[in-house]
Formats: sequence, C-alpha cells, structure tokens
Amino acid sequence: MDAIANAQEQEGTEAALGFTRTWRKISQIENSSDELGPLQENIAADISQLIGWTPLVEINRIPPKEGALARIIGKLEYFQPLGSLKDRIALTMIQDAEEKGLITPGVSTLIEPTSGNTAISLAFVGIRKGYKVVAVMPDYASVERRMILRAFGAEVYVTDFALGIAGVMSKAEELLAAIPNAHILNQLVNPMNPDAHFRTTGPEIWKDTAGKVDIFIAGSGTGGTVTGAGRYLKQKKSSVKVITVEPSESAVLSGGCKGAHKIQGIGPGFIPDVLDRSVIDEIITVSSEDALIYTRRLAMEEGLLLGISSGAAFVAALKVAKRPENANKMIVTLLPSGGERYMSTELFSSIKDECQNMTF
Repeated sequence: MDAIANAQEQEGTEAALGFTRTWRKISQIENSSDELGPLQENIAADISQLIGWTPLVEINRIPPKEGALARIIGKLEYFQPLGSLKDRIALTMIQDAEEKGLITPGVSTLIEPTSGNTAISLAFVGIRKGYKVVAVMPDYASVERRMILRAFGAEVYVTDFALGIAGVMSKAEELLAAIPNAHILNQLVNPMNPDAHFRTTGPEIWKDTAGKVDIFIAGSGTGGTVTGAGRYLKQKKSSVKVITVEPSESAVLSGGCKGAHKIQGIGPGFIPDVLDRSVIDEIITVSSEDALIYTRRLAMEEGLLLGISSGAAFVAALKVAKRPENANKMIVTLLPSGGERYMSTELFSSIKDECQNMTF
C-alpha cells in the first residue's frame, strides 16, 4: 500500500509492486526522439518486473447490440507476462514468505493447490528467484496449463475432480510431508492474495479511470481479486458497487450447492478464507453455456481472445449494464486471462476439429 501511496509520478510512469514501468502511447513513440526528450533505457532487469499495470479497454460492439445503457470497460490481465492476473499474487506471496523467513531461494520447494494459473505464475517467478515448483490441480485443468508448467520445469500432479478441493489439498499435504524443505503458499488462505490486488489492481483501476469507476465486477475463485481491488475502490469512493460472479451450476456464494461446471478458475464449490463477503454488494450467477457463448463472441466481435471466466465476467457486466439505474455509469470488469490456454477445451472444440481436419 505504501509503495502505491508514495510513488513518485513522472511523465508516463507509474509504480507497481515495487518497480517502475514506463508507458508511452504509440502516437508518442512515433514522434522524433527530439520531441520525446533525451533517450533513456527502459529495460526490465528480469521478467518479474513486468508484472502489473495492465490496460483498460472499452468494450463497445457487443453491448449496444444487447441493450446496454452503461459503459463496459475490461481490464486485460492477459497482458501480464504469463497471461493471467495470478502473476500479481505469485510475486507478492513469494516476496512475503521470503521476508518472513518461511522460504529460501535454492533450498525451498513451493507446492501449490491450483486450477493451473497460479502455479504457472509461481513457476516463472520461481525460476527467477531459485525455487522449484510443484502444482497439484484437478484433472479438469486444461492440457495447455499442464504443458506450460512442464515447460517451466514444474512437477504436475492431478487429482480426481470428483474429490473436489479436498482431494487437491490432501495430495498437496501428502507432498508437503514427503518433500524436504517444502512450503505451501496456499492462495486460498494467504492474505497476500487480496493484498496484491489492494496494492496494485485497485489503484490501477482508480488511476486509469480517473476515479470515474462506478461498478467493479470480478469472478470469484479464491476471492482475492474482488476482495482486494473491491476494498481499495470502496475506500477511494464509497459509492462504488462491487459485484462478484459465480457459475450458476455451483452457486455456493448465493446459498446454492456445489456442482460441476465449465468455467475454469471460478466457482470452487466452497467459500475460501481470503474472501471478504462484506466487500461484496451483489453476487451474479452465470451459466457455463452463456460464458462459453460470450467468450467466443468477444473474440469474433471485439477482437479479445479470452478465457472462459472472462466471458462469465462479461456476461455479468452486460446484465448490470442493462439496468436503467446504471445508465451512463462506468462498469469495470476484470478479465483474468487469455484464451490460448483453452484451445483444447469445449470453448474452441469446433475450431479444433476444423483445424485438425484441414488438408492441402
């Protein structure tokens, strides 16, 4: 929080996660070097320094067709180095554990129960910092996620989906007991998960919307994003409404029962410890089918190649944007990841079949 509050703002620069990243619009870059002033190096020391400050974009083709009355702004987390919002919490959780003496580079092994994205983020940060990573995930996690983890040298264990989170945690605990110097950061209970979003995601939204954000929408997996970013935005502007999204097939936050669904990354079937329900003003449920349909539409009509949970967040944003009381308001919805990790899933199954059957 102090890093954000005390950041020295310079032309085109902002601070996030303890480093400074420079942004210039293309139109500025196209000007001569004389007009830009003295040339300075703008080179990150390592890839983890590129985490944060993802762009906002107005989604303006689909909403008018659907009768939206409010503006819908998407925060594109696939602009993170490894393509998802989990890059934020991976770096923050590791830094915090190091400061507390819980882990040591070159010695500790990080074990993480995950649907995939958090472990991927831990794996690439771990390479830079000297940690081996072991991922434990349910067997519905896409093959792309498993392949990315293996490409980073991480070990991958899958558990039976029918066993739920209990099966994932049981395997993680088993590995913790068997692997010397192992540590579970555990995004589900780690307070650094929402803290990362309070210190970075929230301030980024506030700054880039010039404080005009009226409604913030994010899916609920661990609950870290909606808790951290939502808390920050409410502190800056008490009238901001915070809405979270969960699958209609597993609407546990809404008082329903857990169930199978196709929206990877949200709807874990239980209420995580890091989720602060007092921050949330409303819970919206979205069906897997609607999430799939609108994720495809976002690609075809908006040019946004996104993951399924992003489609779910957008569906929720559309529902809210159609309400008369929200006319002319600004809705910011968090779009957690890109679509490349879902090519083997039902999201793009028809395209996959078509491409596999192409002939010359």
